[in-house]
Parts: sequence; C-alpha cells; structure tokens
Amino acid sequence: MSLFKLGDFILHSGSKSNFFIDCDALADADWQALARLIYDKGFRFRKVVSIPKGGLKLAEALKPYCFPNPEYPVLVVDDVLTTGKSMEEEKEKYSGEVKGVVIFSRGVCPDWITPIFQLHETFGR
Repeated sequence: MSLFKLGDFILHSGSKSNFFIDCDALADADWQALARLIYDKGFRFRKVVSIPKGGLKLAEALKPYCFPNPEYPVLVVDDVLTTGKSMEEEKEKYSGEVKGVVIFSRGVCPDWITPIFQLHETFGR
C-alpha cells in the first residue's frame, strides 16, 4: 500500500486530482507518532472528534492526550483537507472553542485548522 498514488481521482470534495493521499497506508506507529507530535506542539483539548473515515485513526491515537478540562477546546481531526467543508460542518456541532488538525492540507487552511503537512498551491489540487 502506498501513501501517494498517481492517476485520475475524484476526491471526497468532488474535485478532480491527478494524485491521491491514502492515509490508510500509515501504520499504527505512524498514527501514534503523529498524535504525540500534536501533543508535543502544545495542543490541549477536552474532547477529540474525527471526520469519518479519514480522521478515525488519528482521533483514536489522540485519546490518551485528552484532558477533561472544560476550558480546553474540542479538537476536530481529519487526515486530508481539500476544501475544509467537512471540518467546518463538524465545527458547527460544538459550542465554545474548537480547534482543528489535519495531517495533510491540499491548500490554505482556515485559521482554526492547523496542518501538519501543507502542500504548496502548485501541488495542492
């Protein structure tokens, strides 16, 4: 299984792309390392929620880092952000502060979402 695939793809957003980022190729150790990286960079959250299905493994890896402090935000996670629509829809379900983290962003993220890896606009779509 390969993380990056070349070809003709229709993304979840409906956009066409000549490459696909398949995070199912990541091993459990990769998810654990990404979760630790997020924690080590100062993200503190009271609850972690994911965008199905891409963010499920990351959310699971982040659960040990949740703190039931009501002053902490809800953390919304996904594997790959293209338009941000799914993240925005999920954000609307929660009151109070919400932060987002994605592993890969195909372009510029909204202010409340932090990408671990962000593709230059030349390569994003």
